[in-house]
Order: sequence, then structure tokens, then C-alpha cells
Amino acid sequence: MEELKKEIRKAVEDVRRTNPMAPSITNTVTINFVANTQLAVGGSAAMIYLPDEADAMARMAKSFYINVGTMFPIYEETFSQLAKTLKETSIPWVLDPVAVGIGQLREASLLKFKEAPPKIIRGNASEIIALCGLWGLEGGGEGSNVRGVDAQDQVEEAKEAAISLAKFTGGAVAVSGPVDLVTDGKRVARSYGGSHYLEKITGAGCSLGGVCAVYATCASPFVAALTATAIYNLAGKRAEERVEGPGSFQVEFINALYTASPEDVSNNKLEVEVLL
Repeated sequence: MEELKKEIRKAVEDVRRTNPMAPSITNTVTINFVANTQLAVGGSAAMIYLPDEADAMARMAKSFYINVGTMFPIYEETFSQLAKTLKETSIPWVLDPVAVGIGQLREASLLKFKEAPPKIIRGNASEIIALCGLWGLEGGGEGSNVRGVDAQDQVEEAKEAAISLAKFTGGAVAVSGPVDLVTDGKRVARSYGGSHYLEKITGAGCSLGGVCAVYATCASPFVAALTATAIYNLAGKRAEERVEGPGSFQVEFINALYTASPEDVSNNKLEVEVLL
């Protein structure tokens, strides 16, 4: 555990020291919040959607973030090209399979990404179960309860699917919920904290994926996902203590991300289960 905490501290420190860029193709509803949270933790943001721009940024960046929350016809070309480029460059990239199972373009895009697997997958329990099923892996299912961006399954119900996805990608999977679960297929970590206000603002999950991408520039997928989850849980807890509603919470949450020390992030409540 102490070694893991040391790696988390180092990830926080390295990002703030190097200001790495993690380009994003993300949900249009949440672009501003994703960018601001990436900046708050010490990274740099670039929001894109055109095929040639996505290709160019993927070739120069150290990580990349793709969120399929809002789909446009041009994404058929963008994602087709990007899947090839990501496979070619082998940079660690993050996928948020928002609303997986809804719409043909979204499903086709997510199937393409199976050929160039992300190193981090971030989603709610229902999305993780559904993506696992779409990719034909053990633990997945077509019957998971995806309802737009909301989860209808519990975090622990997605544990098997998360482990399967992590083993398939050779990376990590983060399942968001009241207690967040992060696994690399060998370990399952549970991160505590957060706030009920995170469910009352738009972009909490989307921005977490973007912050995972920032930490993925300088840490292993498991450590990057766990660091992002820990700083979110810490910031959520601290922000809730200072506000009376979701409007001011969003501001204080970004402030809390910005002021969180590496020590505080690494000491946020964490439990680790080693799998047999």
C-alpha cells in the first residue's frame, strides 16, 4: 500500500511539474468542465473533433481522451482514422463509453476501438457491463441497464466486467459510483469520498476521464486511474463542506482539485484487494 501511495504522490507531482497536454474528443455538453478540471490538476487541454486535427494531436500527445457522449456524423471518419493512429502510436488513451448500446454510430465506433484498446476505461457500472458485452468478453451482458448517462447497476455488479476489460486491454478500468472501483485485472482498489453533488452537475464523470488522461501521461494506467479517482473523491468531499448547492459546488470542486496536495491525494481513503 505504501508503494502505491508513493506512486500516486509522484503522479500528482509530475503532472504539476510538467503541465502535460491530454487532447480530448469529448461530450459537447461537458467540454468546458472537462478542460477546466484538466487545467486544475496541472495538465493542459485541447478539445478537437475534426479527423485531421485528431490524427495530428494523437501523434504529438502523450495520451488521448475519447468520450462518446454526443455523436456527430463526422465522428465516423474521425474515429476510424483515430483508431488506426492510436494503434500505430501505442500512446495510452482513455475511453468513456457513455450511453453504450444507444445508436448505431456509437456502437460501431466502440467496436472499432476494440481493435486499438484503450489503456484506461472510465464509466459507470452499467456502461462497463454493456461495453464488456459489446466486446464479447466474460462478465458482460446486453441486458445491463444503461439509461442515457445514468447507471442503473451497482458498482460491485460491474466488478467481473471491469476485471475482464482490464485483462483484455492490459490496462485499467475505473467504475464510478458511491464507492469507486479501479482494477488492472490483478488488483481491485476501492476509493472513498466524493459528494452527492457530483450527481447534480453535468460532467463529473466525463471530466474524470479527462483527468485520467492527464495522469496517464506520466503514470501507469492503474496508478493514473487511481490518482484521478482519489483526487476527485478528495475534492468532492472538501467542496461539499463549503457549499449549499450544486452551482457553487462546481466552482469549489475545481478549486479543491487545484489546491489538493500530493500527500492529501495519496492519503485519501483507499482499500486494495489482490486477486488470486
